[in-house]
Amino acid sequence: MHIENFKIFSDLVESQSFSRAAKLNGITQSAVSQQLRAMEKHFNVLIVDRSQKQFRLTREGSKLYESAKELLHMYEKLTSELQEMKKVISGTIHISTIYSIGLHELPPYVKEFLQEFPSVNVRVEYRRSNLVYEDVLHNAVDLGLVAYPNKIRQLEVIPFQEDHLVVICSPNHPLARQKQVEVKDLSEHRFIGFEQDIPTRKATDQFFKEVKLDIEPVMEFDNIETVKRAVEIDAGISIVPSTTVIQEVKQGLICSLNIKGKKLSRPLAIVHRKGRVLTPAMKKLISLLTGKNLVKSAAA
Repeated sequence: MHIENFKIFSDLVESQSFSRAAKLNGITQSAVSQQLRAMEKHFNVLIVDRSQKQFRLTREGSKLYESAKELLHMYEKLTSELQEMKKVISGTIHISTIYSIGLHELPPYVKEFLQEFPSVNVRVEYRRSNLVYEDVLHNAVDLGLVAYPNKIRQLEVIPFQEDHLVVICSPNHPLARQKQVEVKDLSEHRFIGFEQDIPTRKATDQFFKEVKLDIEPVMEFDNIETVKRAVEIDAGISIVPSTTVIQEVKQGLICSLNIKGKKLSRPLAIVHRKGRVLTPAMKKLISLLTGKNLVKSAAA
């Protein structure tokens, strides 16, 4: 048995999908099936209960999975420690991020990181928030970047930074002449929001509830870029992270206003699976993002 066999098997168990395990390892679905049969033959046990419609391990399969995870952890830990001993910063870091962070907050950090560590390959995927968590939990990526991080038992959450939320409107909108807007005045204008499962939408809904405003969006979108385009054509106002509209404000395409007497912020965080071995490259990137050095226990 090679270490790759245990990796494919672990991915299969965690995703409960032959196609997903195949994609994670860059092989065909039939190759995953062949690997499973080869493991069953090697250990002379039945690993998957084929009498069940849903994916289910046998008792022997569960034991094999536990041991496979231990072996993979030890292998990753050894590889990371050897790289640290040689002071090697290389490899690939696969990141899953929500659109707003990936398009606006992350690029300057990645640029600086790659200038210092050109041997590292940073791959970024743009995903909806729920899919970022799914990617991290299924080991499809190394790190996830999210807003308003959820507390999930299997995940380690590392605070990244906090965005300041602002009201935005078209330069042709009546509010464009103001620097601030009263909370009560927000209900007098058409509001463009994110879709209901987007964390920023949930946060703004909670804010409206706290200040006793009844605001129903006239439009709902699933990403920041579409929200901004709708505001640019004066379809309504919106509340977004200030970092996402810096260029539009500079170019005079959008006006940004603070809410008088209120400071709305959006916490951002890095997430990874608990117990995951962080390579030297991952530690360096996390250190750059958070502006602090990671303690050694983070890799344990």
